[in-house]
Amino acid sequence: MSTRPVFPFAAIVGQEDMKLAILVAAIDPGIGGVLAFGDRGTGKSTTIRALAALLPAMKVNQGCRYHCDPATPDVWCADCRAATKHKSVTAPVPVVDLPLGATEDRVVGALDLERALTGHKVFEPGLLARANRGFLYIDEVNLLEDHLVDLLLDVAASGENVVEREGLSVRHPARFVLIGSGNPEEGELRPQLIDRFGLSVEVRTPQDLPTRIEVIRRRDGFENDPVGFTEHWKKQQDKIRKRIVDARGKLSGVAVPEIALENAARLCMALGTDGLRGELTLIRAARAVACLDGDKEVTDAHLRRVAPMVLGHRLRRNPLDEAVASTRVNRAVEELFGA
Repeated sequence: MSTRPVFPFAAIVGQEDMKLAILVAAIDPGIGGVLAFGDRGTGKSTTIRALAALLPAMKVNQGCRYHCDPATPDVWCADCRAATKHKSVTAPVPVVDLPLGATEDRVVGALDLERALTGHKVFEPGLLARANRGFLYIDEVNLLEDHLVDLLLDVAASGENVVEREGLSVRHPARFVLIGSGNPEEGELRPQLIDRFGLSVEVRTPQDLPTRIEVIRRRDGFENDPVGFTEHWKKQQDKIRKRIVDARGKLSGVAVPEIALENAARLCMALGTDGLRGELTLIRAARAVACLDGDKEVTDAHLRRVAPMVLGHRLRRNPLDEAVASTRVNRAVEELFGA
């Protein structure tokens, strides 16, 4: 049974900040994920789900339930470490949905009840296992229950899921890029979870007529003929996929001049961000954009492009400044780099 095509990433109209943030996270997963907050019906979920069809396949140990990477045996699961032979195969990068109503057992994994009735204690992996080396997507992330937020924070910090219950003791790798979307009118995120997102973007309804018309035209074309529409955009999809692959290969070779480090620190100091995570993420994101553009070193132009999405959600509230976070970041960028 064939699956219905996903709306192509290349065909998405507008939302340039969100598309750039997702590409940056795909190039360097260590940046820490993407938070997309904004109006309903603006294509947040469509853009994120389009990522799955865009990403190049990854190498995994055949039969591994956690998609262990053949090239990194130091972080293999217990099953892969115990096996005497390994065969490398390719598999699609997982993009896993975490529903708001998911139970803790479904997220972390639990005892396989059917096999338990036969006297065998077997672990049934959960959503965290499926998302390992991929993306974990939470729509309406601001409505996620507190106990699941705490669980995600623990796993995100360690890169490992530990399950000890019902006589089971299981430990497996759980490294994923966290992607969340939501409407800020429906509630705020806990500060601890916001801090785990490397990038945050504001998604707004297009206000110009040509853009709105083009959105309708493309969506209608996809709904009427999803296979034909997807085939029409295949070349553009392949180009973006190649850019991601090329950028990943160049990531370690992009230079970060001293002036880029200095300007990143100056910008964070001017905005009063807490800790040093802002500077570190700013440099990593700027490096990923440089790779995407085919540049050999990080420049002020790269820092300017990523500063709002890296620093906007890290600002403390200023009762004397009613401007939104992105405006405050842009103002500080202009003061530092010039208009």
